Amino acid sequence: MADIVDEFNAYRSKMNDRILEDNNKLIKRIFNLDTNAYMSGALDVKTKELLGLVASAVLRCDDCIKYHLETSHKEGLTKEEVVEALGIATLVGGTIVIPHLRKAYEFWDALENKES
Repeated sequence: MADIVDEFNAYRSKMNDRILEDNNKLIKRIFNLDTNAYMSGALDVKTKELLGLVASAVLRCDDCIKYHLETSHKEGLTKEEVVEALGIATLVGGTIVIPHLRKAYEFWDALENKES
């Protein structure tokens, strides 16, 4: 199986570059707002990443889930913390979130295997 973490990051980087090269002011501002929203403030980065992860799961955005899982992993969140957040997402979002939960587990496992 291809390395799903590297594959995701390469595609995301390539397409973000492609999108930003059009120099659309609105899109650039949205990207900037997104980046700044997840910086430490009254809430720490770990908390914001878990909030982003839950919202992404409820909204069923697999790319967003992967992004927040990877950032959560880099920030040192434990599997237990991430799984608890995904549990809340599944509770709030309902059973339709389960297919995305499967993909989230697969991606988290890939993140953990990369560090081994």
